[in-house]
Amino acid sequence: MDSALQPKKPPYLMIAILFVGAFVSFLNNSLLNVALPSIMVDLEIKDYSTVQWLSTGYMLVSGVLIPASAFLLTRFSNRRLFITSLVIFTLGTALAAFAPNFGVLLAGRMVQAAGSSVMGPLLMNIMLVSFPREKRGAAMGVFGLVMITAPAIGPTLSGYIVEYYDWRLLFEMILPLAVISLVLAVWKLENVMEQNKNAKLDYLSVVLSSIGFGGLLYGCSSASSDGWSDSIVLTTLIVGGIALIVFIVRQLKMEEPLLDLRVYKYPMFALGSVIAIVNAVAMFSGMILTPAYVQSVRGISPLDSGLMMLPGAIIMGIMSPITGKLFDKFGPRMLAVVGLLITAGSTFMLTHLQVDSSHTYIILSYTIRMLGMSMVMMPIMTNGLNQLPTRLNPHGTAVNNTAQQVSGSIGTAVLVTIMNSVTKTEAGNLMKGVDPTTLTESSTALLTQKALLAGIQYSFYIALAINIVALVLALFVKRVDTREEAVKQVEKEGAVQVKMEGA
Repeated sequence: MDSALQPKKPPYLMIAILFVGAFVSFLNNSLLNVALPSIMVDLEIKDYSTVQWLSTGYMLVSGVLIPASAFLLTRFSNRRLFITSLVIFTLGTALAAFAPNFGVLLAGRMVQAAGSSVMGPLLMNIMLVSFPREKRGAAMGVFGLVMITAPAIGPTLSGYIVEYYDWRLLFEMILPLAVISLVLAVWKLENVMEQNKNAKLDYLSVVLSSIGFGGLLYGCSSASSDGWSDSIVLTTLIVGGIALIVFIVRQLKMEEPLLDLRVYKYPMFALGSVIAIVNAVAMFSGMILTPAYVQSVRGISPLDSGLMMLPGAIIMGIMSPITGKLFDKFGPRMLAVVGLLITAGSTFMLTHLQVDSSHTYIILSYTIRMLGMSMVMMPIMTNGLNQLPTRLNPHGTAVNNTAQQVSGSIGTAVLVTIMNSVTKTEAGNLMKGVDPTTLTESSTALLTQKALLAGIQYSFYIALAINIVALVLALFVKRVDTREEAVKQVEKEGAVQVKMEGA
């Protein structure tokens, strides 16, 4: 058997070090959302849209830098890249923890995002090269444990800290974890990925990518609050869309593109990517709509709201490694179909939320939905990546991460807009024939609750339709023959070597 088909024993210690760094990075993504009102009071910020930039800015920087991660992973050694990223992230965390004002805090968040944006793609690529294709499911399942669980527990942890401690503790507790991970990385991290020191960065592609993805992400995040007809929203969306089209055309014409979109020539990768995009829309929107119902309709505190979401996060964490092993045994189609059926059923349950729905019903519906989601994302993505040759792994992971972030942002903005529109219409309908002077404070609050509930229910129906689209697509998924793909890759690399020697 060719030695290329027999990878060395996976570097488990190194992967564990990377996991710590990635966990801290992913946890940081959602840690601040619940704390924004407290930061407004402490730093005397009057406008919520201003403080929202602590989340929006972080998302924008990550969205702009992730497409460039393919080049960074190709050009630099994984050891150098991880240590540099972690140093930047640690500096950003320290800056935010001791920020005297909002400007410094925002700068710290931006620096954090710059450091963390490459950690996820880096860890995923190391997992891909460290495990043979037929064992990647279990490995990627463990990766899913970090990628999904860390941001899922963020709101719960944040709610507890904000209620009992100071918001700065959110950064102060991450700082020692980041430093420990950095020390371990300097001590034990090795290089396991091939690098191309001659790879050149196309600066025009970087500019187009930044304007394109940045414009779309900013426009969509602003649209949920300012509306789609706002001039700034429309301008950023149009400019971002044009830049993205030019970026795509340029990448397809280049021999060494910043982001190789030719990965979509591989059918199972393309199908898996589309399913992941559709699923991301449903998942991210659900993570916004459910807390909106719990806090705004039911009036449950942020801490209790976070605790109600916690079982779903725990289930996802438990299921990720299990799903990975099931993928290696049964393939992606069965898992995806069953997972999407469970997701659709639980989403239907969420369309029937009422003003007085029990805590048990809310927790059960959300937890079952997270169970279904945990069975879809990693198997579908892993199956698609298995079809790619090793040299395209950095581009495949960058494409997947970018597409999911952009689609999740767009989907959330669209569904929040739908929710607001239906809420406004329903409020008007409820007020028909009612004399405003007869309304008491409690009756006005009840009308507001009912109107918002109608908007949330309608949005969940849209999310259900999106789930069904993903379910139909999942029926066409085929398991990639990992052995056949590996043989093809070795033969192709051999042919290239012979051609080079002949030249």
